[in-house]
Amino acid sequence: MVELDHCQQALNISFKDKSLLLQALSHSSYLNENQDFSLPSNERLEFIGDAVFGLVIAERLYSEFPEFDEGWLTAIRAYLVCQDTLAEVASSLKLGDWFLMGKGEDASGGRRKQSNLASGLEALIGAIYLDQGLSRARKFIFKQIEPFLERVKRGKVSLNYKALLQEFAQREKMSLPVYHVAQVIGPDHDKRFTVEVMMDDKVIGVGTGKSKKAAEMEASQLALAKVRCNHG
Repeated sequence: MVELDHCQQALNISFKDKSLLLQALSHSSYLNENQDFSLPSNERLEFIGDAVFGLVIAERLYSEFPEFDEGWLTAIRAYLVCQDTLAEVASSLKLGDWFLMGKGEDASGGRRKQSNLASGLEALIGAIYLDQGLSRARKFIFKQIEPFLERVKRGKVSLNYKALLQEFAQREKMSLPVYHVAQVIGPDHDKRFTVEVMMDDKVIGVGTGKSKKAAEMEASQLALAKVRCNHG
């Protein structure tokens, strides 16, 4: 069983109701192997934690970046709330070390799986919210995402330009972008892809990269700049 006092010290959090913390750490696989465990898994807490996290992130971005429009805010929020970011935060907290999980899940590396780490962090946020309210949950979230916000401010984040272009086209009631692989050159171990993005049957962006995805992203970035300029 988890030493909850040690866990709270490690996480720098003090719970009024420690059962909420224990639930946040309880993976469903643990319940499957321990039928007499009195608490549910962390999935319900994950549900409310996801909502709280999304609200707090949206609130912070709205005040932090007044110069950004809805599209850019949406893209940055997607970066901050994605599984990769959540798992990275959870790893920095060593949250996986405190999980209660079944032997099979544990043996398969469950404490380091991104999905488990991300879910566990959302469950922890949900537990903090229920135990101490939105203000304390906000404070915890802000502390964890500060390094990621700094990456955004320094331009170190690769935004999802495909999603941004799609969102812009929908908002402006334009035809949706269509991607076409125009060329593939090079041997199998060193291919180069050229991708065109089209709107209204016109090529509005061309990108190249070592993968189709990378080429699409470059093409959509150039296309977004073009359509933004034309609709400015």
